[in-house]
Amino acid sequence: MRSDRERESKLVTRREFLLIGAATAAGVAGWKRSQTYALAGPGRVIGANDRINVGVIGCGGMGTHHLRKLVDASKSGKENIQVVAVCDIYEKRLNNAVQISGAKPFKDYRKLLELQDVDVVWIVTPDHWHARMAIDAMEAGKDIYLEKPFTRYLDEAKQVYETALRTKRVVQVGSQGCSEKVWHRAAELIKQGKLGKIVWAQTSYCRNSKEGEWNYAIDPDAKPGVNLDWDAFLGPAPKRPWDPERFFRWRKFWDYSGGIGTDLFPHVLNTLLLAIGAEFPTRVVASGGIYVHKDREVPDTYHMIVEYPGNYNVVVLSSMANEVGVSTLIRGHEATMEISGNRIVIRPTRPYAEEREVEEVQVEPTPDNIAAHHKNFFECVRTRGKPNCDVELAYKVMVAVGLAELSYRQDKVMKFDPSALQVVS
Repeated sequence: MRSDRERESKLVTRREFLLIGAATAAGVAGWKRSQTYALAGPGRVIGANDRINVGVIGCGGMGTHHLRKLVDASKSGKENIQVVAVCDIYEKRLNNAVQISGAKPFKDYRKLLELQDVDVVWIVTPDHWHARMAIDAMEAGKDIYLEKPFTRYLDEAKQVYETALRTKRVVQVGSQGCSEKVWHRAAELIKQGKLGKIVWAQTSYCRNSKEGEWNYAIDPDAKPGVNLDWDAFLGPAPKRPWDPERFFRWRKFWDYSGGIGTDLFPHVLNTLLLAIGAEFPTRVVASGGIYVHKDREVPDTYHMIVEYPGNYNVVVLSSMANEVGVSTLIRGHEATMEISGNRIVIRPTRPYAEEREVEEVQVEPTPDNIAAHHKNFFECVRTRGKPNCDVELAYKVMVAVGLAELSYRQDKVMKFDPSALQVVS
């Protein structure tokens, strides 16, 4: 199994992995340094009735999905907003975004950030660009909606978190499940002591396909140096010759993504910790491998166990080669909570069965959790409140996700000091 792991993934030491993140921040800061932009300052104060002007960076599949919802919310009057700027390094995607929104186009995100009338920015780009773009946007006085994962590497997460605190910008991370009412109701029930002492929780995120996850269509119209800026895509990542597989299917490669760990685990871990109460982890271990789909660097099957200072752990399971997962359960000493859709069921453990009854709570459904997540963000931009997936929750989840990747790639248990905010093994 060990030899398979070595063939399947590019192994790095902990020091090398952490240095990758540091190099990423430095590399993006130095990317095309001759093209600078002026910081916009603290940003304007937005009143309850003021229109919010939106810029969208990244107009691929998910970026276009966000863009359509934003334009619909604007045209329908659901939100007092307007998309005024869009940015992408591939002209075909950029032109499509302009057709959808009528917004001003940009190929360089820093030029978009120079616009004084842009209040908030959507960042919907490959993972390896999240940290630099988020920091630049906040320094330019913009509130940000940052697609998950929070960052590519855990040391970047600390930088983004500290920048958000210093600049006092509102940050919503795109784990839209956090805006589903069921998780907030679950948090209330746990705080009421319905489960007793939390012991452990489990969840999963599984998919399956014959062709393999993240094998998106490759557009033959993409021509680097003609209608696509390949160097801008690479940015802080290692320099490589043009590879359409890496551009269109970037989630399969360590340079740009952590695979399952960064694409899918934030969805389920953010919501679980929203219910239980977010903490930094103390110990993390991960395992898995490339068992079916051999056309990638990241595993197609991947599991992690995260231990927390509150003396409980969370088990997250995933496979991209079989869609059958496990029930989402939060186990306490006195009762177990099962969360399925909009239904919460609390069943007492056997020693407490005579003292407690089974409780079932049906929560009002959230028909469109992305629209709900957008709405929550806009409300917080106006009130300066705390979004449903704020920087603190996202940072704590990213540390767990980052440690899990280290564990997988080094084949060892990783430890973290929550007080010092440092990896200790």
